[in-house]
Amino acid sequence: MYDFIEGELVELTPISATVQSGGFGYLVNISLNTYTVLQSLPETDKVCKFFLHHVVREDAQLFYGFSEKHERALFRLLISVSGVGSGTARMILSSLSVAELQKAIAEGNANMLKAVKGIGLKTAQRIIVDLKDKIGAAATGDDKFLAASSNSKEEALSALMNLGFTKSSVEKLLDKIVAAKPMATVEDIIKEALKSGI
Repeated sequence: MYDFIEGELVELTPISATVQSGGFGYLVNISLNTYTVLQSLPETDKVCKFFLHHVVREDAQLFYGFSEKHERALFRLLISVSGVGSGTARMILSSLSVAELQKAIAEGNANMLKAVKGIGLKTAQRIIVDLKDKIGAAATGDDKFLAASSNSKEEALSALMNLGFTKSSVEKLLDKIVAAKPMATVEDIIKEALKSGI
């Protein structure tokens, strides 16, 4: 079983990445969430790390890669649901953020899941029934389902500090932004903070 791969990012598209490691080029299928993270890599730093899920079929061996362990954990929960394959799970994680998906499952919001291409009402309901308890349990586990607002806030704080702001000058502001918009992405939080004139 492969756990992760680390190497040079050679090629990147919204659905896949090619990573050069140990003289080999590995094609890794990715979600749009992971693509967004990879796009934010500085031009000078092309070293990346994916947490892998390895799929072995009769006609192929496929890698699905995730920038965060909790996204991979959610992918694995999704494919445990009858009728949800790797492609469908990736489509869900490309249409919804980890936080949005957790919220939809926890609140039983079948309509949000149904809005994903290829997901019908029955599949949406099955995902909710099968995963509701597991999402709740996983939320308390180490590194699996970090609260999205907390995770996004930490990433936004790190980015703003790299831009030259001090931790003390932005931390309270970020708390206010996250409290007002708990589902905000890292990009949204940073934009809101910069608009506030910190």
